[in-house]
Amino acid sequence: MGTICALDFDDLNDQLSISKIVSLTDLENWVSCNLWTNGKLVILICSYSMDDNSSDEGSDNIDWNTEDELEIANTSSPSSVAMSTTTNAAVTTEFGESSSSSNYPSKIVNDFMKMGFPEAMVTKVIRELGENNTDAILDTLLTYSVVDEIPHQENRPNDQSLNPQSNFESDFSDLDSNFSDEDDDESLEKDDPVVSLIDMGYSPDEASAAVIRCGKGAPLSELVDFISAAHVSKEADVEMDKLYFTSQLLKKDKKRKLEKGKSCGKIKKLDIKIERKRRDDDEDVLHLPNPMIGFGVPRESFQVVHRTLPKEAIGPPYFFYENVALTPKGVWNTIKSFLYEIEPEFVDSRFFCAAARKRGYIHNLPLENRFPIRPLPPRTIFEALPETQKWWPSWDNREQLNCVLTCIGSAQLTDRIRSALEKCDGEPNLHVKKYIIGQCKKWNLVWTGKNRAAPLEPDEIELIMGYPVNHTRGVSRCERYKGLGNSFQVDTVAYQLSVLKDLYPEGINVLSLFSGIGGAEIALHKLEIPMKNVVSVEKSSVCRGIIQGWW
Repeated sequence: MGTICALDFDDLNDQLSISKIVSLTDLENWVSCNLWTNGKLVILICSYSMDDNSSDEGSDNIDWNTEDELEIANTSSPSSVAMSTTTNAAVTTEFGESSSSSNYPSKIVNDFMKMGFPEAMVTKVIRELGENNTDAILDTLLTYSVVDEIPHQENRPNDQSLNPQSNFESDFSDLDSNFSDEDDDESLEKDDPVVSLIDMGYSPDEASAAVIRCGKGAPLSELVDFISAAHVSKEADVEMDKLYFTSQLLKKDKKRKLEKGKSCGKIKKLDIKIERKRRDDDEDVLHLPNPMIGFGVPRESFQVVHRTLPKEAIGPPYFFYENVALTPKGVWNTIKSFLYEIEPEFVDSRFFCAAARKRGYIHNLPLENRFPIRPLPPRTIFEALPETQKWWPSWDNREQLNCVLTCIGSAQLTDRIRSALEKCDGEPNLHVKKYIIGQCKKWNLVWTGKNRAAPLEPDEIELIMGYPVNHTRGVSRCERYKGLGNSFQVDTVAYQLSVLKDLYPEGINVLSLFSGIGGAEIALHKLEIPMKNVVSVEKSSVCRGIIQGWW
């Protein structure tokens, strides 16, 4: 993630408004478009909360693949379940007394019994619904049959677990902690997930398959998610079939064109021209300048002092945003869309110090009257680290270091380099040279003794990056390397911010967002630009401690 430092030069009001946002991305996006309101500095406080609420135990057992929908499609229909044989004992348990004592016409009872439904079940349904609506009777019998086929849990919950205040699952039911025997049938119907899913509008096939796959004890929300996932998977398969069908049509059409007399060689050349044109017209392709000197750097004759900015981007207030230059395709276009479509200024820090650092900067600062920090920092390895020149081999022709990383080469690597050199009689062969120089460039190793290459120390990196000596003291070596690897190169940033000194001799107010160990603030300090008020937002507690110690 990049770093942003916004600068305001109006008087800071005593009253600061605070806005709570959800994420760091929201913070950067909000600041880039709505940072200053009515000339007031707005402080944004980031608040994060980690939810440790774990999901239900059964949720880990759900298989979210396309077999879910196949299982729903292949599940037996309720009508086939209803035709299965139910023992008299089960019928008596679920539906009470036998139908021999009923007073309903034997013809209706016999008709449904011929369809395979138990007599007690039929008489109970007729008692509830009446004998006139045969369709409703049949639907209810089918539902009861599905319920009867799904095995019940052997251990029923006790009275305390049925209390809605002690069990989250009871929120989905209307059960009381103490129910009578007369309400047993009604509570069974409400508790059953199949009945609940059918009442919600899902088909009996889908409801049955979901209960069988997830378990009858699964929460109702989990069963609904299971059915919804199967629907989404089925829709995705349909879309894939459409895409496949379309691709086949395109292939056939291309084949017809080839058969009309166009030679394969001409088609291939035409495809190459089309591909080149498509690449040139692609807005997301970013062409980095070479050399990467932006609008100009010290000691170079090329200078740009005028550019056109969108009317709404003309400052003050001024803002300054940095990110790595070599980003994935389309990233810089996305960043520009939040910062008034201003084109980035790409600068390599090797024109300011002894290490390369290719970065892009989007800002609305003026370009005239830029000046570097004096005295100018060292630009070669020997100037920055003169003690290494004594041990530097003649076949290592490096004059500058590569980009400073957040990690360093291991002790095992330096031991392998030393062993390889000690085995050579005199100057190493070409193969050994190529390997050693490649590792030295990759990890920024310098020569500290005979046949001894070592990574840079944190204080040496502080010197090269333009920070005060021991700026990152007080934390572990690993945290020091990490903070320096993610930081501004102070001399590069200071050259671009130097235009503010003449504009605001009385000082400025600064809002610094995610600037790490305080490179922007140190650059302003070295430029002798007074900072009247500074608000710094940083997610890393280590970086916060470093910048606080510097203040």
